[in-house]
Amino acid sequence: MPEFQAEDGARLHYLDEGEGLPLLCLPGLSRNAADFDHVAPHLRGVRLIRPDYRGRGRSAWADPATYTVMQESRDVLGLMDHLGLSRVAILGTSRGGLIAMALAATVKHRLIGVALNDIGPDIAPAGLETIKGYLGITPAQKSWEEAARDRARSWTGFEGVPHERWLAEVRGHYEETPEGLALRYDPALRDAVLGGAVQPAPDLWPLFDALGGLPTALIRGANSELLTADTAAEMRRRHPEMIFAEVPGRGHVPFLDEPEALAALNDWLRRCRAAMEDET
Repeated sequence: MPEFQAEDGARLHYLDEGEGLPLLCLPGLSRNAADFDHVAPHLRGVRLIRPDYRGRGRSAWADPATYTVMQESRDVLGLMDHLGLSRVAILGTSRGGLIAMALAATVKHRLIGVALNDIGPDIAPAGLETIKGYLGITPAQKSWEEAARDRARSWTGFEGVPHERWLAEVRGHYEETPEGLALRYDPALRDAVLGGAVQPAPDLWPLFDALGGLPTALIRGANSELLTADTAAEMRRRHPEMIFAEVPGRGHVPFLDEPEALAALNDWLRRCRAAMEDET
């Protein structure tokens, strides 16, 4: 099982597959490398690197005070150094997109390009309330099958999703045990995130603006509660060269194998490769 040791000794797991453009895929807040299972078969000519953040997936639990965007950004740099990668392209889903923007603001020279999956510098309150409703809470359902059926009923922003897809999703998020479902992450993540919510929200627009000059893409679920249409419009205004796709029938977050998402990602990857060629 590939892993490396973070600066504070935390043992962190990752997947490293394929050859080509180094593409670092950063998952959502409580999610893990499985976030990209659906899109992975469609990404050609890339070295697909998928870490589990500290306290998530197969990575070791750590001091909950370190479950922060800035520490996770340092962990990403640690993984890049461990793999001997001077630069990478980043596909960031939700939390992963925040980490990508933080890296653009601090070590832009180590980025080839950034694709954001349903995340921006302004996070809508409705989306935050949804996150508060499940983060760190063991689901009431006792099996993957029950959880998949519940998700199909309750995730109203998603349309036309087959049962098999929901089943794959919950398998990535929960462990099925004789006692019921268990979280695939440290439940203390809830306190780490909600504890920070009492502080004034930082202005994240400078982090987004730091993406200027990099090949950038934004994919938004048309029914997203987290990334509003107004925020996406402002992002496009500030970054007119940014590739943009809106995925119908999807909330937070698109699975990324939808036709609209794949078209945007393939266009973005072409720009990333061209940017690398221009520098050689």
